[in-house]
Amino acid sequence: MTAPTQEEALHLARELVRLHLAAGVNVLPGAHSVYRWQGEVHEAGECLLLAQVSADALPQCLQTVRALHSYEVPCVVAMPIADGHQPFLQWIAQNSLPPSA
Repeated sequence: MTAPTQEEALHLARELVRLHLAAGVNVLPGAHSVYRWQGEVHEAGECLLLAQVSADALPQCLQTVRALHSYEVPCVVAMPIADGHQPFLQWIAQNSLPPSA
């Protein structure tokens, strides 16, 4: 996902981790985005957030981001993990749990 400022990005990251909706979030400031919005091309500086979220926690994570984000339409996408270091993947599963877990 992206956020307009580092402050908002860190707030989102902290809340997702605090609520156990993400095991961790990497905040990468310095992104420069070019995008079309309401029929016009815009450019803006943003922060990129890479959140480690289990599939089970994803729906609640998305709902929380929508509630906290300042954008009308936040840029949030989920990409499946094809493979990886198994201890790290287990850490994600154990540390991003939906509220009922």
